[in-house]
Amino acid sequence: MTRSGTDRPAAPGRTAPTDAVLARLEGGGGILLTGPEGIGRSTVAARLADDFAARGHRVLRCAPSPSDRDSPFLGLIDLLATAGDEALACLGAHERALLEGALLRRTPPAGADPTTGRDALVLRLAVRKVLAALDPGPVLLVVDDVQWLDEPTARVLVFLARRAGPRHTVLATLRTSPHDDRGPGAGAARELCPQPVRTLPLPPMTAREIADVLDAHGLHGGPSWPRQLVARLHEAASGNPRTALELAAGLHEAAATGAPLPDSSEPLPVPESLSRPVLDRLEALPARARKLLLTAGAAVRPTVELLRRAGCRQAAADVDVCVRHGLLVPPDRGALRFADPLTPMVLETRAPYALRMDAHRALAEAADDPVERAHHLARLAAGPDPVVADRLVEAASAARRRGAPGTAARLGRLAARHTPADGAHTGTARRLTAAEDALDAGDLDFARELAYEVLGDADRSADRVRAWTVVVDASGQAMSEIADVFPRAVRDAGEDPALLAPLHYRMSWHAWMVGGSAQRARDHAARAAALAARAGDRRTEVLALTQQAALELFLGRPAAESTLAAALAAPHDAYAMSHHNGPIYLKHRFHLVHDQLDEARAELRTLVYTLRQRGSADCLSQCLIGLAQLEIQRGRCRQALSMARQSLRIAERAGLSQGPAWYAVALAETAGGSLSQALAAAEAARRHSEDDDDRLFLPRALHAEGRIRLFGGEYARAAGLLRRTAELESAQGQGDPATRRWHADLAEALARSGAVDEAEAVIERARAQALRLGRAGVLATLDRAAATVREERGGLAAAALGYEDAAARLRAAGYALEEARTRVALGRVRRRLGDEDASHAAFARALRVFTAAGARAWVAGVRAERDRAGEAPPLRLDDGAWPERLSSTERSVVTRVAQGATNREIAAGLALSVKTVEAALTRAYRKLGARSRVEIARIVMTRPAM
Repeated sequence: MTRSGTDRPAAPGRTAPTDAVLARLEGGGGILLTGPEGIGRSTVAARLADDFAARGHRVLRCAPSPSDRDSPFLGLIDLLATAGDEALACLGAHERALLEGALLRRTPPAGADPTTGRDALVLRLAVRKVLAALDPGPVLLVVDDVQWLDEPTARVLVFLARRAGPRHTVLATLRTSPHDDRGPGAGAARELCPQPVRTLPLPPMTAREIADVLDAHGLHGGPSWPRQLVARLHEAASGNPRTALELAAGLHEAAATGAPLPDSSEPLPVPESLSRPVLDRLEALPARARKLLLTAGAAVRPTVELLRRAGCRQAAADVDVCVRHGLLVPPDRGALRFADPLTPMVLETRAPYALRMDAHRALAEAADDPVERAHHLARLAAGPDPVVADRLVEAASAARRRGAPGTAARLGRLAARHTPADGAHTGTARRLTAAEDALDAGDLDFARELAYEVLGDADRSADRVRAWTVVVDASGQAMSEIADVFPRAVRDAGEDPALLAPLHYRMSWHAWMVGGSAQRARDHAARAAALAARAGDRRTEVLALTQQAALELFLGRPAAESTLAAALAAPHDAYAMSHHNGPIYLKHRFHLVHDQLDEARAELRTLVYTLRQRGSADCLSQCLIGLAQLEIQRGRCRQALSMARQSLRIAERAGLSQGPAWYAVALAETAGGSLSQALAAAEAARRHSEDDDDRLFLPRALHAEGRIRLFGGEYARAAGLLRRTAELESAQGQGDPATRRWHADLAEALARSGAVDEAEAVIERARAQALRLGRAGVLATLDRAAATVREERGGLAAAALGYEDAAARLRAAGYALEEARTRVALGRVRRRLGDEDASHAAFARALRVFTAAGARAWVAGVRAERDRAGEAPPLRLDDGAWPERLSSTERSVVTRVAQGATNREIAAGLALSVKTVEAALTRAYRKLGARSRVEIARIVMTRPAM
């Protein structure tokens, strides 16, 4: 069966084209895709064209190259290559002769010149007639790389664009580049497209999309390529897939010869294909400007003033020259940035060694910043040097205080390397500190590398256990990969409570995430807290108490509140208090189970602010996830989308496990974006969680996907996903339904799919837990689910009362979207009862809430339901004459839908087009008041046609 543009797999790395763009193409007008060379314009254009053709429309294509600009009508020849002689039958003799001459299908008429005068007009009219005769539906002209289109073809397309009807549309791509001004600009390209024209600049790819491209080309390097290296490729390529592929190919070739991959302190090798254009631009500069660029590339944070002090006496003037040549962006308060990240990399690898060392020497003397100075001293030192090592340690401390743990990690490793051999223990301590800084920066691969360096030669138990904890923490969500670490680490710890405490804390996470047992995890956390208290390790004690409280909350234990109070009590530990696994973060979750949304938001906002100033990438990403979920519950969808996307960007950039961030994006898209994007995000969250064997987030990802299927009317699939959520959460020991609120969604999906008794059992079990713990918000959603059960059993009046009561209680608790969702269900039931006024009022109130919340995924659907309520009389339960409402075609379609046939199967059986079947089914939905194929089947089977 042909799949739509949103269902088809996207080209590697790029998100699939949206139905909105395809609908715009079907309606006439033009789309102009712009972007630099290698950004993927041709790939996206080909995907759009293929999806347009898959909808049954005609597509004509041309893809001119630079050499084609001087070949008259070559673009037109390509566009009409699939139009046979029969397509020209509609033309008069002179028109046909001119067109066939231009297309090189015959010798042009003597004396004719189709590029000027009357002949040019006749030719353009002939092309217009041929396009009209080709297909009764929309015709799409695709011009890829319009900047190379020959002038005669361009004039024909401009003529057509100014006289285009609704069936004629153009999709053009235009290469943009600050270093190449050849070819028509965007204004000229837009003239080739019928009005209205929409220009779509293709943005740089994200790190995840670049990783997909590398995987598709076999260049990801498998598990031997650290995620941080892929993030560096993305940054060096500025999100351009072609540049990333060329950089990765160079690394791949080097690795094939046995060369090690560059670590984070070494520049990426730049292949000749990429370095040559950079070198050409550098050679066009005067010598003084080239020296300035070399010095700027060597600096950590180049500024105009720093470069002036480092010997570039005319720095301001030289910067202006470099900006005009497109090598630097205009200074921002004196700070400098290269326009292309490849430029400093090329300078680093191609400039003579002596010149590079001169630049570092000058910068070391000129710098007044300890981080900058230490960086250059390290580059100048030939081997171990205690003075340089101490300077690097001081610089790492300064970077840490500034909230730059990644810089601190790199400086710390340099300090360890410059520590003399007689200070082995000092060097080990410095490597471990650097590894912990790398963890805070989210550079997990670097942290793991440093930890294993220590484990390779350290003999002290404290050093080894500290290194093992780095290995565990560097696994992120993929803790299943380090199960063998714990026995070795416990052996190294011996009987020392100070060493055992942090290990049992991490064993608690492993028992929950991998073992799937909240009870075993709680026992490990309690033991870790007790051991840490004996050892006087308040940081580990606070973190372990927090973990214990979280697990007791999940298990539904009353002791959770007092355990959290112990974690929050003095003395405080600043690290634990600002960590996403610390008591401040957990405190907001306690507010949530008590439906205290404003208090929870206040806690999280303060924590996020602190982490933005100084905190790890992992902590900030996780706190943004929590804040996004909270904003969804409060009905602030735009803010939730922004925070969820920020979290994903942080996870991608830092190489963190992405399952949790994709889960947040799925929730936010479900509320404030589009269900198709939400579904893609939920599936990504599930894949990442399954790959990591993360049983903590996997049920959340399944819940997110199940909700989307539920809202889309796929009740059976939703029930299957949500059943699996329930199985996983129950196996872990969930005893408080307010910690993971899937119960009402599962019950509704079960009821809608016909499993009414099972739905009722789910509600009763969850209600008993919620009543015991006093979870008012959960009870309100369960009452909505109970109303759904009554509705499915035919008790519409009772269901309406249940929906009314649940909506009022959800409103009082502050759950805006849940209230609006409940009022949608109420509007549908009121419509089925025949109370149009009450139905319209319920839909209108839901629409107001969704609109105020920015819930784009809901607004259009609710508006359609509200307006549809008055279009046709409602279907009553005693009305057995449903066939009388439908035309003969609609009756035939509906009958086959009830039998389980697909639209394509129905079309084949009735000798109709698929589009005709879809239109008939849409009308039948409206006339019967149905929302899905399941409801159509129920109507037909319970009230068969006579």
